Amino acid sequence: MAAAAFLCARAAAPALLLPPSRRLHCRLLASRAAAAAALSSSSGEGDGGVEFQGKVGFLGLGIMGAPMASNLIKAGCDVTVWNRTKSKCDPLLSLGAKYEPSPAEVASSCDVTFAMLADPQSAAEVACGADGAAEGLAPGKGYVDVSTVDGATSKLIGERITSTGASFLEAPVSGSKKPAEDGLLIFLTAGDESLYKRVAPLLDVMGKSRFYLGDVGNGAAMKLVVNMVMGSMMVSFSEGLLLSEKVGLDPNTLVEVISQGAISAPMFSLKGPSMVKAAYPTAFPLKHQQKDLRLALALAESVSQSIPTVAAANELYKAAKSLGLADHDFSAVIEALKAKAHSSLQ
Repeated sequence: MAAAAFLCARAAAPALLLPPSRRLHCRLLASRAAAAAALSSSSGEGDGGVEFQGKVGFLGLGIMGAPMASNLIKAGCDVTVWNRTKSKCDPLLSLGAKYEPSPAEVASSCDVTFAMLADPQSAAEVACGADGAAEGLAPGKGYVDVSTVDGATSKLIGERITSTGASFLEAPVSGSKKPAEDGLLIFLTAGDESLYKRVAPLLDVMGKSRFYLGDVGNGAAMKLVVNMVMGSMMVSFSEGLLLSEKVGLDPNTLVEVISQGAISAPMFSLKGPSMVKAAYPTAFPLKHQQKDLRLALALAESVSQSIPTVAAANELYKAAKSLGLADHDFSAVIEALKAKAHSSLQ
């Protein structure tokens, strides 16, 4: 957070690909009119027919960013990409994306730029640092940060972006790798409402729903609360799998029973069978889940709200990281419980 503040303070001082010959700078009608109409009650907008015209930038092509950018390209957008490791841009370039060598040059060449970075420090550096996006922004342009960061970092980024005359929207997403690939993310937006309306067709390509939550910081807070609940649920589920096996039950049957009851959740049905086999294919890295729990604990402390269950869960994710599981799926937290049980027997 201190690093993010330093960077920003210092800087402030589905459709087919369109043929290149048509030079259509992303003339995109929201492809899910029916879904957009259904969303009008939650988003406060009935703008499924709004047409977006402009070039779109995308910064950060990791597990989430790459499929999100890919969906924009496949929908017909003129997309320009950047990533620290340039080779990660290659699959997008093969789909028709353009490349610029810095966030500043992406932002300068595009009307709206999206950013999906791993943590608050990376998000601040890409937006506010040397050759950061802010250096390429100007009045009339927009910057949409879909990273998961704390509210303070989001506000600092927003202040730097708006100091250029550009508009800022925070829009962290709920969903992991598969929803990103399928265009089924949930956008939790806050900030400039006119920019929200402007990019709504793009959000509808990448997601199944979107919420406008008011002032900058509210989107970040909502995302942290959602991920806080998710991380705690995974710990409880892990404990259930291990206990069922320990008392002679089939943990696969437990997964099936849960899937048919009041506590059914897609996460349990999706990850349970793999967890029973001690397989953790990465959809949401464990290190990111622990980061979100850490940020949620800081948020709770800032308003004097006790969240002891989350504090305990956070310690287990930290233990899992110490076991070398940081880049595995967050469901690998079950291994920390296994290790704890093993050490108690010695």
